Amino acid sequence: MILDGVLKEGDPLPSVRKVAAEFRVNPLTVLKSYQELVDEGLVESRRGLGMFVVEGARNLLLDGERQRFLEEEWPRVQEVIHRLGLSADDLLNNAPRRSKPRKKGSG
Repeated sequence: MILDGVLKEGDPLPSVRKVAAEFRVNPLTVLKSYQELVDEGLVESRRGLGMFVVEGARNLLLDGERQRFLEEEWPRVQEVIHRLGLSADDLLNNAPRRSKPRKKGSG
């Protein structure tokens, strides 16, 4: 949710109960996950108020995800590209075009 921009810096995380019910997982699992986010410096716990996204959390997550992609996923992607004999032009010219988001009120 932080990566997707649903939760922004300073926003509160949904309650443990709400997340547990929505995803049908044990509340202890959610609590442990929230604690991991605290340990990673992505959220902070405010006594009596809940958990909140810290400043710079999205950038931290993006950096980590980029690094993980380059180290773990990209080598497999490169293997497939090489095995199929695809060129950079093949990839760029045949890539699906991302559609532009529609403006509010336009259908």
